Amino acid sequence: MAGPSDVYIGLGANLGDRLAALQQAVKGMSSWPETEVVGASSIYETEAHVLPGQDRQPDHLNAVVQLRTALCPHDVLERLQSIERTAGRDPEAAPWSPRPLDLDILIVGAEIVDDDELAIPHPRIAERRFVLAPLAEIAPEIQVGGMTVAALLAETSDTARITRTGLTLLEDQRLGE
Repeated sequence: MAGPSDVYIGLGANLGDRLAALQQAVKGMSSWPETEVVGASSIYETEAHVLPGQDRQPDHLNAVVQLRTALCPHDVLERLQSIERTAGRDPEAAPWSPRPLDLDILIVGAEIVDDDELAIPHPRIAERRFVLAPLAEIAPEIQVGGMTVAALLAETSDTARITRTGLTLLEDQRLGE
């Protein structure tokens, strides 16, 4: 990959100190070489998605950050997984289980990656308001599968509750900017 790319990362947490987990994750990302955090959405409180038969889970805090990095997508994935483990995430936990931190690569510029470790763009973006709402806040015109993020948000069938909070990810971030 030549030159830095804009990388959008989805953040979520529904166990422990959710806000601290998200803020620590952003702090960790900002320490990577050849990487800067160039944007962050508001933080949203969202209803947890559960699989049929699963018990209700605590609500999530969700947000999206925009990084500009020269790291390749697989290096970003490896670093995100390290941040998740540091936050206490069990890599062997069942899918869709409660977690202290969940970090997903959503988009990496115009790149498409589809291998055993990684799929970019994230294959379920269009199904998740908790990703689309914060992503549309900072990058509404980005194209995913031939549609803008704003259009995907307008057309998603996901009706789970999502509420914008007054919480912020970055120390210098002000609500509404």
